[in-house]
Amino acid sequence: MREEEMESSSEGETNKISRCKATGSDNPDEDYVEITLEVRDETINTMKAKATLRSVLSGRLKTMVKSLSFASRRLDRSKSFGAMFALRGLRFIAKNDAVGRGWDEVAMRFDKLAVEGKLPKSKFGHCIGMVESSEFVNELFEALVRRRGTTSSSITKTELFEFWEQITGNSFDDRLQIFFDMVDKNLDGRITGDEVKEIIALSASANKLSKIKENVDEYAALIMEELDRDNLGYIELHNLETLLLQVPSQSNNSPSSANKRALNKMLSQKLIPTKDRNPVKRFAMNISYFFLENWKRIWVLTLWISICITLFTWKFLQYKRKTVFEVMGYCVTVAKGSAETLKFNMALILLPVCRNTITWLRTKSKLIGSVVPFDDNINFHKVVAFGIAVGIGLHAISHLACDFPRLLHAKNVEFEPMKKFFGDERPENYGWFMKGTDGWTGVTMVVLMLVAYVLAQSWFRRNRANLPKSLKRLTGFNAFWYSHHLFVIVYVLLIVHGYFVYLSKEWYHKTTWMYLAVPVLLYAFERLIRAFRPGAKAVKVLKVAVYPGNVLSLYMSKPKGFKYTSGQYIYINCSDVSPLQWHPFSITSASGDDYLSVHIRTLGDWTSQLKSLYSKVCQLPSTSQSGLFIADIGQANNITRFPRLLIDGPYGAPAQDYRNYDVLLLVGLGIGATPLISIIRDVLNNIKNQNSIERGTNQHIKNYVATKRAYFYWVTREQGSLEWFSEVMNEVAEYDSEGMIELHNYCTSVYEEGDARSALITMLQSLHHAKSGIDIVSGTRVRTHFARPNWRSVFKHVAVNHVNQRVGVFYCGNTCIIGELKRLAQDFSRKTTTKFEFHKENF
Repeated sequence: MREEEMESSSEGETNKISRCKATGSDNPDEDYVEITLEVRDETINTMKAKATLRSVLSGRLKTMVKSLSFASRRLDRSKSFGAMFALRGLRFIAKNDAVGRGWDEVAMRFDKLAVEGKLPKSKFGHCIGMVESSEFVNELFEALVRRRGTTSSSITKTELFEFWEQITGNSFDDRLQIFFDMVDKNLDGRITGDEVKEIIALSASANKLSKIKENVDEYAALIMEELDRDNLGYIELHNLETLLLQVPSQSNNSPSSANKRALNKMLSQKLIPTKDRNPVKRFAMNISYFFLENWKRIWVLTLWISICITLFTWKFLQYKRKTVFEVMGYCVTVAKGSAETLKFNMALILLPVCRNTITWLRTKSKLIGSVVPFDDNINFHKVVAFGIAVGIGLHAISHLACDFPRLLHAKNVEFEPMKKFFGDERPENYGWFMKGTDGWTGVTMVVLMLVAYVLAQSWFRRNRANLPKSLKRLTGFNAFWYSHHLFVIVYVLLIVHGYFVYLSKEWYHKTTWMYLAVPVLLYAFERLIRAFRPGAKAVKVLKVAVYPGNVLSLYMSKPKGFKYTSGQYIYINCSDVSPLQWHPFSITSASGDDYLSVHIRTLGDWTSQLKSLYSKVCQLPSTSQSGLFIADIGQANNITRFPRLLIDGPYGAPAQDYRNYDVLLLVGLGIGATPLISIIRDVLNNIKNQNSIERGTNQHIKNYVATKRAYFYWVTREQGSLEWFSEVMNEVAEYDSEGMIELHNYCTSVYEEGDARSALITMLQSLHHAKSGIDIVSGTRVRTHFARPNWRSVFKHVAVNHVNQRVGVFYCGNTCIIGELKRLAQDFSRKTTTKFEFHKENF
């Protein structure tokens, strides 16, 4: 058997030409092929090529030929910033994959998953750490197996190690070749249009992009049109590399860009964590930061605690001087002291839920709004509820475990001073106390308040408790809502309980009604306002749309005299679902719009029923409309079938304070984008009005643009969610010529940029946006980012652009990233001249 070697060209060689030739052998059943290449200014390692004519068709030799020919025409990657970025891409093992950080862990998993020394194809993804995207993992496995020239459905540990080195190696060429081979299933070095369709569908499936899957023919044609300029009907490896290494459209060498990079570097150096060596100074600094950031909450809580302590002490000392102290001792002083704080807290707990009063105070009185943390009204309501729970505990235990036993066991001489309170007949047992009005009202109140308190906890209110089905029906928002309205009975019982109290006979000592009078009247007045003001009347539904992600949008007529500020919310009642329940939803229309809109995500029983009702009057949208189902006022046959709605509001929310800032950083998570979209609409309307004034088409519009710059970051889990506010996105792209509003959409179902599973989506996105100006993921003119934002980079971007300015940071959504955003706002405010003021509204 004769073997021929192919020598690699040295660095000094400029040209080396060899020819391919086939020679015979002594064995007629075997023919050998010698392969050499023309190489210019490249280095190819010495290698041997030996194959029979029958095995020329094998995958191994064809793979070798492709990779070598590709090396001979490799693009110059040293001149492009975009190219250097792309070279870090096509990662098959992402940094946030659930498992898999090195070969040692992969080997350990192989030992656990292997069957008779071999790893089945079905366990390959789990073993290497790609626990998701099963279809993609299967194609990767088959591509790696084909490269070895086999069709095995299982691999050995040695083969797995070879595969692992290929997919995790530093060579971009190797990763590109693997990606190419996933599509090129017959290993002929060519990818046809049908194979492009397959890989697009595979990438769309891996990233949960159903809309791309539906238009796979269009997108495959787009790629073939871009890469197959000669209409050959196929593309090759170098075509794919050309697309990956395209130079970015925006120059990165402009003076402004260079200046920003310098500022970024300085900023990064400032933000390096530093720790003062002196523990006293470090502690003092942390305390000062804490007080600066929480001084509003601190003074309110300090005042509340001080009042509670004062009332407790006053009543404690008062009863210590009475004759009952000689019989009941400190039991009665603790019971009466805690009862006094209970009366105060039962009055106070109503104030944080007087929505109209709070909205009026934060809107009309800047002084009060600057010192009172109105955004924490519900949190303060919860704190007072905890104070009530503590007071009930002290009061009940002091009576049941201390007062009553002392009375029951008191001698006749000791009981003599108590006859004026309890009568001549001495109590014989606990039943005597429970039969009295003071006893049964107290026990009933405790039971009702315990039910309301338990069902108000998030794990019951949001149906997160792991309970049997029979009990689970008793939880949820409905249970929370109805149990909380037991407070009407509780307050009636509280007044009765305070009137028939044992140890006070004079009316002016029975002070419960004095504590409750003003708060109860204020709350009752609030409810009357809600019932009779214009905003609480029926509204006319103009349009309904049902979007992916279980979102219902309602467009309603604006009641006469109804005024609101972007960022506020309203309560909605639908008698067809429940005549009693009112639910809060953020307003998504701007204050200048002639309609009122809300977007409702169906998370609970009430919202699910509401969506079901409106879905019945909807129909499939036309090609020019977004959403799954839609109905509007133009559908005459459906107008009378719209369920009747009542609204109540508007009410104040943290987002309404956006007008206090020239620069805004708006962050929305999922449906939490709703109040922020209203702000974006408001800013957009101001831009339109300003344009109208400049063109002279409308001189009656007030020349007022409060916000100079707005950054909007919207993070959502699924592609369909991006349809919720597609109209707003397109309007911003059309009218905001000066770039006042910077929009960033993030779809977390798509793997981060650079991951092999999203590489083709990234390429396709660039091509389609360059050609049509439309993003393939969102369907709007705003390009969508993949995975989650780097929040530190977001804050850095804003800080660099707005030196010595105040930035209002408004977040709405789940609580999961509140801590990170708040910490970054504090960090950048302390270490830069840009001051970030954080406001949150979580669900």
